[in-house]
Amino acid sequence: MGKTVSEKILSRASGKDAYAGDIVVAHVDAAMMHDGMAQLVMNAFNEMGGKTLWDAKRVAVVIDHVAPSAYESFSEVHKQMRKFAFTHNARFYEVGSGVCHQLMIESGLVFPGGLIVGSDSHTCTYGALGAFATGIGSTEMAAVFLSGKLWFKVPETIKITVEGELPPMIFPKDVILKIVGTVKADGATYKAIEFNGSAIRAMHTEGRLTLTNMAVEMGAKTGIIEPDEKTYSFLRSLGFKMESGFRSDEDANFSESLKFDVSGLEPMVACPHAVDNVKPVKSVEGTEIDQAFLGSCTNGRLEDLKAAAEIMKGKKISRGVRMIVTPASQEIYLQALKSGILEIFVKAGALVSNPTCGACFGGHMGLLAPGEVCISSSNRNFVGRMGSPEAEIYLASPVTVAVSALAGKIVDPVGYLED
Repeated sequence: MGKTVSEKILSRASGKDAYAGDIVVAHVDAAMMHDGMAQLVMNAFNEMGGKTLWDAKRVAVVIDHVAPSAYESFSEVHKQMRKFAFTHNARFYEVGSGVCHQLMIESGLVFPGGLIVGSDSHTCTYGALGAFATGIGSTEMAAVFLSGKLWFKVPETIKITVEGELPPMIFPKDVILKIVGTVKADGATYKAIEFNGSAIRAMHTEGRLTLTNMAVEMGAKTGIIEPDEKTYSFLRSLGFKMESGFRSDEDANFSESLKFDVSGLEPMVACPHAVDNVKPVKSVEGTEIDQAFLGSCTNGRLEDLKAAAEIMKGKKISRGVRMIVTPASQEIYLQALKSGILEIFVKAGALVSNPTCGACFGGHMGLLAPGEVCISSSNRNFVGRMGSPEAEIYLASPVTVAVSALAGKIVDPVGYLED
């Protein structure tokens, strides 16, 4: 019987002929912790008697969630993280370096066919490069730091085929919102989601990262896309030559197969207070907003910033609306700076912040007051995610965020630009 990409990766990593449902102990290729979970990881590591890391070059320690620190408590966590990283010679990413998931990709720690774990649920982002990547708990991460190994139950795989050509002003974010709204928040619990089809092959790697980033919003263990020439070209652009990875066999067993045709897709939005509460943007058009957020590990890449800037060039953000723009990494920040993208945002009246999780995490910036409304390019809109539990968050594409900031209310970018 053939195997899926996930079954092949976990078979390689464990040295066992593994299929869905099997329990394996696998060798991890890279591991990451960030400041949101670091204290728990470090405590567990010390309680286990940890003295050295299994492989310091494969461990990333990232300060990104509350960066720079706005609280003494987080300053102490950051202090301990620096001490941990320097003591054990781990890869350390200081305040301002960027969001952990973008940094993992830029660092070369993620590669096709790799097994990557992180102390963050959106670690599944790396699946866009053909890796099996998943978030794990603090105690599990401490065990990985010590041994370089972890047990896994090989997940069943849902095959999602996306066909058709994306219409103008429709982006990968609209595609994944449509999928999440169909599959629902628990529709893929502990399963791998394998994305394929002509629409996926046509996407740039940046767009594919948006899809796999939000696989966890369906309960998935990971989201994954078979590597192709676009994958390898993207990695070469970062300075890495990694032409490896796996493809699912023709006779692989999928637990479910879903098909989507995006040829007629319209701009989508996830409405409060659930990511799977997805509707066409035009159904909530006219909803007044107080804040617009462009950034995060979902849509803070150069492709996202460029698309929004092209619309906002020469225009002004609506009075009474504040807009926060956060590039996903220092490298992206520099590219956007050199190309004039950041200047467009600043002239439009936006606040461009240092690379950080920032407003997405809701830990130290961009917090909403009771009754306020935000439209965001991030990945979650749970109650209290960005401040007050009485605030509302709508999730949309970078372009929908941009036109809404200009209009002062949620608007369909297709109709807005035509007008």
